[in-house]
Amino acid sequence: MTTVSMTVNGKVAAAVVEDRTLLVDFIREHLRLTGTHVGCDTSQCGACVVHVNGKAVKSCTMLAAAADGAEVTTIEGVANGDLHPMQKAFNDNHGLQCGFCTPGMIMTGIDMVNRYKAEGKTLDEKAIRHELEGNICRCTGYHNIVKSISQAAGEM
Repeated sequence: MTTVSMTVNGKVAAAVVEDRTLLVDFIREHLRLTGTHVGCDTSQCGACVVHVNGKAVKSCTMLAAAADGAEVTTIEGVANGDLHPMQKAFNDNHGLQCGFCTPGMIMTGIDMVNRYKAEGKTLDEKAIRHELEGNICRCTGYHNIVKSISQAAGEM
């Protein structure tokens, strides 16, 4: 058993967990933040993406103990009263259908925009599609997801 402590969405969260506890399970089961989804258990689908110390991470492949002391942001923590520009863009462009992949897509999109802006790079459709290769959506065909990320990039 291991004691882990991290800041999740601005609040300190601590628990004693089994050494093998994944970050996604800590978030969902111990903190009851169920917006982070478990889709494939193999790091293929991206439904579990959260931000750890400001970077997108697939939480189904990270041990909770590895996040000890970290700042973690889940989909529940991206909005401050109003929707985050990425959430609003997904709503505006209907960048979702069933919604299962949406939290991971939004978290990936926020990270993508932040990285490209910090590097002074242009985030065009080709770059967005390339960056989304680690996220799977079985409903949308990605067109409206790409439009959503593109809109949010202009507003963030």
